[in-house]
Formats: sequence, C-alpha cells, structure tokens
Amino acid sequence: MELTTLIEKGGPVMWVLIGYSVVAVTIVLERLIQLQLLPSVSSDFDALYQVNGKRMSPESAIAIGVKQAASEGVKDLARVASRIGSDQLARMESGLRTLAWLGNTAPLLGLFGTITGMIKAFQVIESAGGKVDAMVLAGGIWEAMVTTGAGLAVAIPVLFLLHFLEGLVDRRAKSMQRVASMVIEKLPHAPENSVNDQIKHGRSLAHAI
Repeated sequence: MELTTLIEKGGPVMWVLIGYSVVAVTIVLERLIQLQLLPSVSSDFDALYQVNGKRMSPESAIAIGVKQAASEGVKDLARVASRIGSDQLARMESGLRTLAWLGNTAPLLGLFGTITGMIKAFQVIESAGGKVDAMVLAGGIWEAMVTTGAGLAVAIPVLFLLHFLEGLVDRRAKSMQRVASMVIEKLPHAPENSVNDQIKHGRSLAHAI
C-alpha cells in the first residue's frame, strides 16, 4: 500500500508523526555535524593551549580556563574545570532532550490514534445495531492500527540515534575528564580533591540543562 494512502487512513495523528520525523532528522543531522566539527584532541599536551584562531575544542577550553584561573590565584581549580566542563557538555547535548521527548512520546501518540480509531469503529457497530459486515469491521480496525505502527516506526530509529549521539558525547566527556586531570596535575599546588569527581558532577548538571 502506498504511503499517501496510509497517511490518509491514519488521519491527523499521522501528520503529527511526520512532523516528529522532520524535527528528529533535523536535530540528528545538526548534532552529527556539530560533533564532527569539534577539533580532535592532539596527543601533544602543549597543543591544547595553542588555538590560534581555530575553533576551540572542549578540552582546550578546559585547559585554557584552568590555566588562566591558576594564574589569577584561584585555589579550587577542580571547580573551575567542572564549571567549564558543564558549559561545554551543555553545548554538545543541545537538542538531545528534545530528541528523547520525541522518541518517548511517538508510540503514545500512535496509540492515541489507534484508540480514537477503535472508538469510531465501535460507534459504527453500535449505530448499525451490531449487524456489521466482518470485512468492513476488519478494515476499520487495521486502519486504526496504522498509527500505532507509525508511532513505533518513528520512535525506534529516533531512540537508536539518540543513544548513538549520547555515546559520542560520553566519549568526549571522558576525554575532558582526562585533560582536566592532566592540566591540574601539571600545575603547582594541585588540589587534593578528585578532579574526575568534579567533572562527573558537572556531567550530571549538564544533563539537567
């Protein structure tokens, strides 16, 4: 059966799900492009401080920010790294909450369309006094089920892509933790508290944004 026919049978809910798909694809493409454009981390530690007009990587932002704070006499450098890390993670995770919302509500929206379709089908049965042709009834039921299938068809790839993007962000977050630890360890009077704990705290804050 053609897609246009399925959309027509599914009613308004199908158009909303199509809108879901368009928004989800836009977010995924934008996030993939932005994450791929982030500069990679050089094996040369000193290269973290050499931006030279290029786009700054999250790791360089932490390294430069911590070094500047240390030069200004700030004692709690781990907190500085945590704050900068939270800001960088928030930028990388932009749109992911919306993507999660779309993936989680698409099946519910599809189920809503099915329920409303079933209600209409049973209203037809009631108005006909229970004497309804089985073929007609079966046709009405499968039409109602179209939206549930469409909702799942939208939700499954959206959630898969969401987890893929979250994996990319998590790998970058671990890189930021490692860089933050290295930067503070190389500075004089490194704080005794764990840098990784501070950055992980920043990670949870970034998720809440």
